[in-house]
Amino acid sequence: MRLDKMLAAMGIGTRSEIRKACRDNRIQVNDAIIRDPSVHIDPDQDIVKVDDEEIGFTRYVYFMLHKPAGTISSTSDSRTTVLDLIDCNVKGLYPVGRLDLDTEGLLLITNDGPLGHQLLSPKHHVEKEYIVQLKDAVTDSQLEPIRRGIRLNKEETCLPAEVRITGEKECHIIMKEGKFHEIKRMFLAIGTEVVYLKRIRMKNLILDESLKPGEYRPLTDAELNGLKESAL
Repeated sequence: MRLDKMLAAMGIGTRSEIRKACRDNRIQVNDAIIRDPSVHIDPDQDIVKVDDEEIGFTRYVYFMLHKPAGTISSTSDSRTTVLDLIDCNVKGLYPVGRLDLDTEGLLLITNDGPLGHQLLSPKHHVEKEYIVQLKDAVTDSQLEPIRRGIRLNKEETCLPAEVRITGEKECHIIMKEGKFHEIKRMFLAIGTEVVYLKRIRMKNLILDESLKPGEYRPLTDAELNGLKESAL
């Protein structure tokens, strides 16, 4: 890997800034000053320092975020995005999938494009579980169209979803697709309105309830391995 590419990926600066740092003798590889930013290194073996501070290389990072309501599931926006909540210099971070502005809960943040693509691919039907609070109480029979695969309009029919009543005006629902505002539209179709929505699971990845809205942590090895297995 090129030295400048490695340093840029770790958020040290732009390619031009890294070139200048090399000219200023600020970058070392294995204690040797490097003036050519295009030199190839082994990021897993070579010791890279900038201003005498060692720069470790992390190819991919994975964070579990408890997305708060009011944040945008995007990489950039004039409003607060989920990436604004993550203190990490690694380039290329993005949210795997989206949660509506007013929806909170589990969101995976990573720079691993292949894994994200697999988890979002419709052919894999990755399960996502939500807590749904409703404006009105519903009966079990009202939920049957959702379980069968409710028709939203002439063009759109949802895949069957698992849904069960868990409180007077609360349900848990397990989805295998992600149409625009799908859960809200499904419940509107049976005559009630969603007033609160929280995602608590994506496949094997369960929201850590010790995380308050806006907090995040790295995935454990077991969580990551489970996600990778689920994406096969």
